[in-house]
Amino acid sequence: MSTALIVTSINPPNNAMRELAAGSTKHGWDFIVVGDSKSPVDFNLEGCRYLSLEAQRNTGFSLGAKCPERSYTRKNVGYLAAMEAGAKVIVETDDDNHPREDFWLPRKSEVRCRTVEADGWVNAYRYFSEKFIYPRGLPLNHARDDVPAAGHPGDHECPIQQGLADSDPDVDAVYRMLFPLPFNFEIEHDPILLMSGAWCPFNSQNTTFHQSAFPLLYLPAKCSFRMTDIWRSFVAQRVLQAKGMGVLFHGPTVWQERNDHDLHKDFTEELPGYANNAQMREELMRLSFDSSDSTRKMMESCYETLIRNGWVGQEEEILLQAWFEDINALGLI
Repeated sequence: MSTALIVTSINPPNNAMRELAAGSTKHGWDFIVVGDSKSPVDFNLEGCRYLSLEAQRNTGFSLGAKCPERSYTRKNVGYLAAMEAGAKVIVETDDDNHPREDFWLPRKSEVRCRTVEADGWVNAYRYFSEKFIYPRGLPLNHARDDVPAAGHPGDHECPIQQGLADSDPDVDAVYRMLFPLPFNFEIEHDPILLMSGAWCPFNSQNTTFHQSAFPLLYLPAKCSFRMTDIWRSFVAQRVLQAKGMGVLFHGPTVWQERNDHDLHKDFTEELPGYANNAQMREELMRLSFDSSDSTRKMMESCYETLIRNGWVGQEEEILLQAWFEDINALGLI
């Protein structure tokens, strides 16, 4: 199984997970559901490989024992399990996303797309809708910015690819409290590749990582739950830019039937992002990398910056080194 699909859940199997399991079986994907301490003890879903907390701790991965409980970042252990099983492509989504038929198309790292060259924040959602919308993690003062024109289509290497989601796309709590949902993207645009210094948050809702980008899957644990995948995306973008590559955004291949959320709680957990995302980008862009620097070295420098500024806790260093230990043992770094 060269493609793996990773979900973390504390819920019993629902319709979305059953659809993901059935599609994975049909298309030969390794579907891994990562549990946590609040997950049902009798979780059972045909077509998936379920990793309970006990199973995670018995994987032999250093991170399996050290990753905190009640944390979305236990998904990291699922990534490692997929790599160990031989995955060349890792796709991730959430347990409330329903796949469309094109979700199951083969994932290729070389994609025909339009490039966007810019120096600053770019609202990638705007290429796929004329209606007002912006992704979670985009600084609010850039939510209504005009976007740069995209270049002519060409073939580009795209190791990280962010797919959109219809119905309940990944927007922040401010948007959810002030603007109507559901929302569907209505423009069938070519995929967009953000290059140079163009930045846009990407999430873990419908995202593809090819093997060369596997180290960049790492989700930081010592920060707000609502920021872990967003701040991962900032580190990943900085590393890709240093390598002369970018992040691809493409149209929706899932639709979300969102689990229950407390929007005020979401808002408070997003406050570190509202306050710090713009400065975080500036600090990461100040880092100087050499073309010969390894992905590991660049990631360590990025996380040192996040820790030094107090955005991520000091304990993150232990977890990050456990991640590197595990993927090094798998021969992937």
